[in-house]
Formats: sequence, C-alpha cells, structure tokens
Amino acid sequence: QVHLVESGGGSVQAGGSLRLSCAASGDTFSSYCMGWFRQSPGKEREGEGVAHIDSDGTTSVAEFAKGRFTISKDNAKNTLYLQMNVLKPEDTAMYYCAAAVVGICPDIAAVRPMFDFDYWGQGTQVTVSS
Repeated sequence: QVHLVESGGGSVQAGGSLRLSCAASGDTFSSYCMGWFRQSPGKEREGEGVAHIDSDGTTSVAEFAKGRFTISKDNAKNTLYLQMNVLKPEDTAMYYCAAAVVGICPDIAAVRPMFDFDYWGQGTQVTVSS
C-alpha cells in the first residue's frame, strides 16, 4: 500500500510559477512509475496526464506542458515534484499524483489513468487567473 499526499497548489496570476510536491509512504517509491495528472472542471472524469517519471528517472511530459513543466523526484525523500512555470489560465485544475507498481510508465499520450496507475493522492488545487 502506498499513501500519497500532494501539496504546493494555490492561486497565481498568469505567467507565474508553482512547485507541487507529492510525499509518498513506503520503501518502494524508487521502483514505481510516478505521474502527475490533472482534472479541470467540465473535462473528462479521469483527467489528463501531465508528466511521468520512470523508476530509472526517464521523464515524459504532455505536449501542452513541454517547455513549461518539469517533473522530478527525490528517492531519498520519497517525494515527487512538478515545477510549473509560465502558468496559463487553462492550467487551472485539480492536480493529482499517482503511482504505478510497474516501473516503466505508459505512453503519456495514451495513458488510461485509473487503469494504468494503482495509487492516487487526494489532489491539490491550482488556480491561474488572467
């Protein structure tokens, strides 16, 4: 069992930055595929993939986030991060971190969040005003 707790969300103006964190319990954090997802009001229930990081540190970022968002992790601290820069109003959403027991992440463009990932946090709200 893995317990995930997100933090770092908040309200910012367009062009601003936020750094999300996800603290994970357990001693197998380093072996998981970890991901960030978001769900915006009115969008599909499962949300969309934002960024993933494999157990070996390989990262992938959704097209809308490339050049602006960076995913990273600190295995010693069992913590996942999402650095978000140049935020836009359309980035407003609830952001969730998730863990997949399989260490290699699925293709972010074809990810099935609730099927591909085993554990989820409660989410942290990001609101970007224009």
